[in-house]
Amino acid sequence: MMRRRLLSGLITVSLIAKPMADYVQPAYALIVFDPSNYAQNVLTAARALEQINNQIQSLQNQATMLQNMARNLQRLDFSSVGQLTGSLHRIDGLMDQASGLSFDLGKLQDQWRSQYPESYDATIKVSDVASAARERWQTAMQAFRQTMGVQSQIVENVRADGDLLADLVNRSQGAAGALQASQATNQLMALSTKQQMQIQTLLATQFRAEAEDAARKAQSEEAAREMTKRFLGTGSAYPGN
Repeated sequence: MMRRRLLSGLITVSLIAKPMADYVQPAYALIVFDPSNYAQNVLTAARALEQINNQIQSLQNQATMLQNMARNLQRLDFSSVGQLTGSLHRIDGLMDQASGLSFDLGKLQDQWRSQYPESYDATIKVSDVASAARERWQTAMQAFRQTMGVQSQIVENVRADGDLLADLVNRSQGAAGALQASQATNQLMALSTKQQMQIQTLLATQFRAEAEDAARKAQSEEAAREMTKRFLGTGSAYPGN
């Protein structure tokens, strides 16, 4: 009887102790939350993320700078030098075809002394004076013809320059970088310089023709006076003198 009661009591204690043991956790399994440590970790992570973002932004800025440098160094795939020099060469060809008085200073002085003498020799023939006068007239006509030829060539060049000017302006406005804009601007300046050189050449031919014609007229007057003087002589052969 005593044993039965002791066994019953042990069973009862074991039944009560088991559920309580289920609720009791070992000491090493407890989780401890530290707010200050958590905040410090969050702040550290935020700073690290900010540094990464700054590095990314710096790399992006460097990439943009390199792209701009490459764009600024991009060459203009167009050159008007050939067209400009070709126009000037055509005008130079017309200048080289000039007959009569030369544009070369040394040759001009020799030709001037020959065609425009300061005085006539007493033995010169009337036919020689007339022949020289005709040669001067032909030279003056050739000078005017050359002037008109240069004028025609310049007008043709100016018409072609209109399309070239529009093309260069469009390329300058649409330049991808500083180098392209600079090269287009340089070609615009070259076009302006070429046009100024054309005007100077035209003025040179025009003034030359006008000067030559004026000299021809003056020389013809001097030759006429000389021939009149020879024809009249001293006047001693006529009565009343």
